[in-house]
This record gives sequence, C-alpha cells and structure tokens, in this order.
Amino acid sequence: MRATLRIRRSAIVAVAAGALLLTACGGDEDGGEGDGKPESKPAAAGPKLPDLKGQTVKVAAVWSGEERKAFLKVLADFEKRTGAKTEYVPAQDPVIGFLESKIAGGEPPDVGMLPQVGAIEQAVDRKWAKPVGAAAKAELAKNYGQGWQDLGKVGGTQYGVYFKAANKSLVWYNTAVFENAGASEPKSWEDFLKTARTVSDSGVTPVSVAGADGWTLTDWFENVYLSQAGPEKYDQLARHEIKWTDPSVKEALTTLGQLFGKPELIAGGAKGALSTEFPASVTQTFTGGDQPKAGMVFEADFVGINIAQTDAKIGTDAKVFPFPAVGDGKAPAVVGGDAAVALKDSKGAQALLTYLASPEAAGIWARTGGFVSPNKSLDFGAYPDPVQRDIAKSLIAAGDDIRYDMSDQMPQAFGGSPGKGEWKALQDFLGQPENVTAIQRRLESDAAKAYKD
Repeated sequence: MRATLRIRRSAIVAVAAGALLLTACGGDEDGGEGDGKPESKPAAAGPKLPDLKGQTVKVAAVWSGEERKAFLKVLADFEKRTGAKTEYVPAQDPVIGFLESKIAGGEPPDVGMLPQVGAIEQAVDRKWAKPVGAAAKAELAKNYGQGWQDLGKVGGTQYGVYFKAANKSLVWYNTAVFENAGASEPKSWEDFLKTARTVSDSGVTPVSVAGADGWTLTDWFENVYLSQAGPEKYDQLARHEIKWTDPSVKEALTTLGQLFGKPELIAGGAKGALSTEFPASVTQTFTGGDQPKAGMVFEADFVGINIAQTDAKIGTDAKVFPFPAVGDGKAPAVVGGDAAVALKDSKGAQALLTYLASPEAAGIWARTGGFVSPNKSLDFGAYPDPVQRDIAKSLIAAGDDIRYDMSDQMPQAFGGSPGKGEWKALQDFLGQPENVTAIQRRLESDAAKAYKD
C-alpha cells in the first residue's frame, strides 16, 4: 500500500503556512480572492517559455484566501510571459479524490498541485501524471538540490516540481523568557536540554508539547531519528524495510525520553501535554508576556498563524531556531511541500512546470509573503523579514539531507490516524517514556498490519 494523504495535516499546512509572513508583514493589500488576476510585472530574466496565445492552462490546487491570491500573482506573471490564459481550479482534500472526479468527467486540469509524495505516487500509479519535460528538467537541475528533485521522482522518472515547501524542523521561543533566563539558542540536543533546564530554573516551564494531537509527536520522533540514525535509516524505516524493534528506534525513543521523562520540563507534565492540542501548545507559549505557560514550542513554519492569535510579534517577541542536532548527527531537515504535476500532454502544462521551477516564479510569492521556496537560486532578499529568511536559509542549507515527513509516507492506518498506530503509541510513550521496548513492539505490530494491507 502506497503512502496516503494526511488530510488533517495537509489542511493545516495549506491554510496555516500563509499566515507566517502575513503576521509579520500585514499581508496582501489586493482585493478578495476572486478569479481576477492582480497586476504583476514580469522580471527581465527567466526561463525561455513558448508562445501560448489562444491557449488556456488550468491549474488545480487546494489553496484559498491569501495563498490563493499569492498564487494568482504567479499565474498572472506566467500569462504575461507566454500570452496564455490561466484558470485556477479550486480543489478539495483529498486532492486525489478531487482529481479522480475531474478526470472521470473528462475535464482534467493541465496541472495539479499535489501536497505529498504519496499523492504523486498515486497519480503515477493511476497513469494520470505525465513526466516532466526537458525544459523543466533543466530548470530543476539549475535551481534545485538533488534531494528536492528526488522527492518529485517515481521509479527514477521526474514527475513533480516542488514549488512550495514547509520547514518542519523548527523550535519557536518566547524571547522575553529566554532573555530573563539568560538562555541562548541551542545547537545540539544536549544544549537543548541544558537550555530547557536554564529556563526552568528561571521559573518558567520550558517546553510546550501538543500531546493531544498525535501527529506532533511523530514530528518530534522524526526529527530526533533523522539526526541520530541518519538519512539512510530514516528511508528504510519509512518504507518499513527495517522493523520498529530496530536498535536505532530504541536509541531515538530513549533520547526523546530525556525530555518526555522530565515532567518538570513540559508544560502541565505528561498529563497536561496529553490534553493540549496543537493550537493551544503555541498560544500558551506566547501569551502572558515573560511569564507564559511555556518558553518554547516545536513545530513547522505554519506556527505563525497561531502566534497571530496572541499579542506576540514574530521577529521580536517570537523567534525561531533549527531543531538541534542529536549526538554526532547533523541538524535534521524534515520537510513537507506542494509539487506541480502535469496531468495533460499539453505545451501549456510543461511550460508552467518550467516556469514554476524558476526563481522568478518563486520570487513573486516570496515577496508577497506566506511562502518558503526549495529553489536555491532564489535570492533570500526576496523574503521580506528576517525570520522568514532564516527559515528559508536553513531549508536550503540542509541540501540533499532533507527528508519528507516520515509518517506522511506511511499507510494512513499506521502513520495518520487518531487513536491508532504510531499516533496512539507515541501518546502512550509520552505518558510512560520508560516503556521503550513495549512501545517498539506495539509500533512494529501495528506497522506490519498496515503495510500488509
């Protein structure tokens, strides 16, 4: 069974990632989210694109609100460069189900924006996806690291162009808490634990954990595991080529237990964390000035939408550092993202893929806000605030060591279901982190059943 869509998390990423820059920069001043394209002047440079006058290129995506408006600016520039007309087709989750209805009705869009590697695999399996053409491949080779190129491949053939990324290896912190405690941004897991103790000694509980939402715990595990066990083991575990009873899993859980096993370091202790949902885990970190319920919280760049619900301002009251390196490993880079996939054998589809692989296309949305690009040729100056620039820099600096969210690559019955599989096992581990061996056995039993199905 191939990886399936994590609907809940995909929706969070699609809607919430846009809020990060909007919080810091005030957002888009254009009108509503109608189909009218806002004014956009094309850059002087860019890839060579064909003349598409008289053609209409349809693009399906789940983006709405500010994200949709930003993407319409990108499409407007594509129109100016090619003479084509573009049509934005609002999609619903799960995207594969939406596309299936369109294709069955004889109206497939030229391009679909697919939110996960599993979705690309499904599109290829169903013979919907068309391989990336030579021009788009050339742009990818010039502007993308091999890791991001590989995420868009199935069976060695390039099908996807990742246009929008999510950096899922970030820790956000309350700057007033850190300043009062005399704490600094840690670079290693050992330093992270020391920083947590320093914050605790100052009178503030250091870490907020959203244990009520099992997906956040998979993200904790994945970052520790990727850094400690390395990319090769990470890939093997994601494909269930090694068992969850493997010593590398024991080591990662034991490391994570160094935090989870210290209730004084977690807001509300294990019991409190298990009743804390993701939004509250963020807001309780940035509410209460220098005396919040927690000093820092781990999660991706989409945390910004939740910080926006507090009085804290990103870049001053709220800052971010990369998830620390564990042991002798490198700092992890767990990612998510949206890839453009051609669903028609049309000149317009291939031209749009070529354009979306360019820094010119990425720069339009970057300047608008709410966007992180995997395009290494994009000037970091396109990002309008230091926090977003730092997030983008850490993503690009990870190079080929990036790895897609592991649980989103797994069968949904194991890696993506509330109260089941990995989500439930890691929640139980948070409550009793000393039971490493028992948790491993449960994880392996549940994984074996899910992959068999």
